[in-house]
Amino acid sequence: MTIFNRLLLCFVFLSFNAFSQKVQKTSFQVVPLGIKGGIDEKNLSAYMVAPINTNDYICLDAGTINAGIEKAIEKKVFKVSTSDVLRKYIKGYFISHAHLDHVSGLIINSPADSSKTVYATEKCMEMMENHYFNDQTWANFGDKGPGVPLKKYHFQTLNIGTETPITNTAMTVKAFPLSHVNPFESTAFLIRNEDSYVLYLGDTGPDAVEKSDKLKELWTAVAPLVKSKQLKGIFIEVSFPNEQPDQFLFGHLTPNYLMKELHTLEDLSGKDSLKGFNIIVTHLKPPTKNILKLKEQLQKQNDLGVKIIYPEQGKRFEL
Repeated sequence: MTIFNRLLLCFVFLSFNAFSQKVQKTSFQVVPLGIKGGIDEKNLSAYMVAPINTNDYICLDAGTINAGIEKAIEKKVFKVSTSDVLRKYIKGYFISHAHLDHVSGLIINSPADSSKTVYATEKCMEMMENHYFNDQTWANFGDKGPGVPLKKYHFQTLNIGTETPITNTAMTVKAFPLSHVNPFESTAFLIRNEDSYVLYLGDTGPDAVEKSDKLKELWTAVAPLVKSKQLKGIFIEVSFPNEQPDQFLFGHLTPNYLMKELHTLEDLSGKDSLKGFNIIVTHLKPPTKNILKLKEQLQKQNDLGVKIIYPEQGKRFEL
């Protein structure tokens, strides 16, 4: 074999190896159905997540469902009907907390939906049963709670810190508590697909304002996954620009507080561990001028070198 052929073979091998590593790093596909907080009822927090190259999606929060699916179909993400995505592709819902901007899409679409599981922590599930699916505010489409349960949805309560298989998928979930205007609780969901993970946080205030250690405990739990590069990304809210006074945060983050929290995570996972790491920013609150200011502040304060992703409604991306 000539030197040229050896060099060519070596180049091909290295290229293939690099390509293989890149492919291995992609474990999840995400379709945002809603990305904002606030008043836009057609674009509120909801993220479809599935193992790569499958249609076994779960929906992380459910503020907007139908309008988001229609937007995804418009963008050629799905080649089936809105009904098929709703009934066949979404295998279950994970509700971080029971505020309407995170659950209204689930409620409104329930008559047209198929049987599946709704997952939430005990306090969240109690609020949904007592205030929404209670046969007064809305028909009880669940399998427990007030009135006459129609048993379309199985209401499954998640135990904090316990890994739970997700029905009709190859994924598992582990729930962690968050503080969203202490003592009101929200939830973070750690989703596992084989040896890869994504972390989704519902609404949360910073530990310093909430007088809490819930984010510190969450960062401690996931730091080993950051260090081992098994955690593919963190979905985390940033609702207001830095000018928002602490007393008017109402359990939300600013760019300044996000970066402080990420510095805590880096301290736990190792220097430069977050360089190039995917941070998916959720729950940006209108008006547009505030969102633009927020994005500018995040760019300026990103001294950790994280990769900041602003999801677009209906536009698929991979992690």
